[in-house]
Amino acid sequence: MSDDEMDRTSSETATERNGTENGESASNSGSRADIDTDTVDAVSEADADPDIGDPDAESDSALDSDPASAVAPDRHESPGADGERSDAGSEHGQRSPSADAQPHTQAQSQSQPDTTESDRTHGFSNLPDTELGGGGDEDDSNQGLFDDLLSGEPIFENKEVLRPSYTPHELPHRSDQINKMATILVAALRGETPSNILIYGKTGTGKTASAKFVSKELESTSQKYSVPCDVEYINCEVTDTQYRVLAQLANKFIEKNKARIDDRIESLDALRDRIETYENGEQTSISNRTDSSEGASPSGDSGSRPVEGTGYDSTNDPATDSVAGSPSTADDSQPQSTAHPLDSTEFDSIDAVETRIDSLEADKESFEEVPMTGWPTDRVYSVFFDAVDYDERVVVIMLDEIDKLVEKSGDDTLYNLSRMNSELENSRVSIIGISNDLKFTDFLDPRVKSSLGEEEIVFPPYDANQLRDILQHRSEVAFKDNALSSDVIPLCAAFAAQEHGDARRALDLLRTAGELAERAQAETVVEEHVRKAQDKIELDRVVEVVRTLPTQSKLVLFAIILLEKNGVHSINTGEVFNIYKRLCEEIDADVLTQRRVTDLISELDMLGIVNAVVVSKGRYGRTKEISLSVPIDETEAVLLSDSRLSDIDDIQPFVQARFEN
Repeated sequence: MSDDEMDRTSSETATERNGTENGESASNSGSRADIDTDTVDAVSEADADPDIGDPDAESDSALDSDPASAVAPDRHESPGADGERSDAGSEHGQRSPSADAQPHTQAQSQSQPDTTESDRTHGFSNLPDTELGGGGDEDDSNQGLFDDLLSGEPIFENKEVLRPSYTPHELPHRSDQINKMATILVAALRGETPSNILIYGKTGTGKTASAKFVSKELESTSQKYSVPCDVEYINCEVTDTQYRVLAQLANKFIEKNKARIDDRIESLDALRDRIETYENGEQTSISNRTDSSEGASPSGDSGSRPVEGTGYDSTNDPATDSVAGSPSTADDSQPQSTAHPLDSTEFDSIDAVETRIDSLEADKESFEEVPMTGWPTDRVYSVFFDAVDYDERVVVIMLDEIDKLVEKSGDDTLYNLSRMNSELENSRVSIIGISNDLKFTDFLDPRVKSSLGEEEIVFPPYDANQLRDILQHRSEVAFKDNALSSDVIPLCAAFAAQEHGDARRALDLLRTAGELAERAQAETVVEEHVRKAQDKIELDRVVEVVRTLPTQSKLVLFAIILLEKNGVHSINTGEVFNIYKRLCEEIDADVLTQRRVTDLISELDMLGIVNAVVVSKGRYGRTKEISLSVPIDETEAVLLSDSRLSDIDDIQPFVQARFEN
């Protein structure tokens, strides 16, 4: 082959190579990764090709000389029919340093595996599959405990609606009592002292729910009209001593005072910043910048934004409307003027503001929280008094189960609270007492009774129809559609109406019936679930009553259980007393007289744990025949859970044989 033929062959080979590469690039023009790869290949071959300056390789040079085509493939030109790419800078046949460096960067990124997508998808792409819970047998072994319980469709939509702690948005059949409370407490919104209120009623008649409902409305309305009013709730069945009540109230008001002090300090700091900005002349420069840039905001709302950097809210001051960039009728050639930040305040200088800040910080440091034990009661009362009187406000203290507080610690707490207003300077205190005992005021000091019972509201029991309305109202929120059969709510209402119209009992019954149906994976709550719930609640109530009995009453009840377990029926008081004495000796407890044991049996009868009937034995006198009215095994288990009675299980007391006539 001659030299001319060899040159032509070499030139044809280069042309075919360029055409092939440009064709591949054209076929993959929609993919960023493919374009980058082709660019890298072209650069690598151009660096290695000694004929880079040959005119036949112009298409390669054009590809290399366009950095935009390598860096941002979305902007590339589509190749023509001949597979060549046209570019403004390709005719020079040169590559700029930036264009030369960029493809190498792309090549480095293509040479490493892309783990970003994997990390974004899984979050733990470097962990083996077994640690992620996939593909391993260990994961299967951990399943099944709750899967069966979760497999069924839930019946409840919101179970919390059926709990006693829930305060509904409306209370059916209690509008009269609510309106009466509102007419008494509205005085607080006028800055006056409301009368004290005593609320009576049996358990489950809506006393606490109604009082909480009114208190929420009172607080929200006080915020609406900017009238300071605080309502504090205390459950005296839990907080049952004067020390605890006063300590809890004192700490609540100390916490509120600190929060209000922080808000005031924050507002005063902002005022101080505005004063410094104004006096340093930044207000004028900001006004000029605002005027010059009026209407230049990209969003077009520059006239509605406050001045940045001043911390001054111009929306409340008419003098700053033009400063904020709002349209003004004044002549633009006139200088803009702004009122001094102190003009609308009680302060005359920045020093006065700083003095007030220091005073507030000192007040905050002076508050000392009350420990739950350890202080003298008069010191606790003094701290509570100072915390309440720190601000001008009306305070409503709600004491639920107030009779428990009187039983435990007397009427000293009520006396102190009811007499506070004569000593307070800034605030006023009103008391709302809630009680199940209609006669607890009979044991109060006459002075406390006269000042405490200014207004009395009685909550009557609900009847079956009213309970049905309450359950219907709650069930619409608590259960899913068509989850209750038609006879469920009437049956729950009937059961609760038999027990003094207790709405709490009706709600517990409906909730328990729903829970039993859900555990059985039933689609609908039916009458059978309600009856099972009734039995379950009865047992739970007995367990709670027995668990809280005094030790002597537990011993008497245990003696009755032992007699029944040994086959004795129609137990009399003498037999119970004999076994009771043996049990007291075993646990080293004091032995009460037989008359006192008879009284304890009467108390158990009143609680419904035993049935005690007085029968006449003729010339042998009268006696009580006693029998259990609760399940033996469950009751015995509750008694044995008491640490003092736990060792009695192995004792078999002597039971005297008795001949029946």
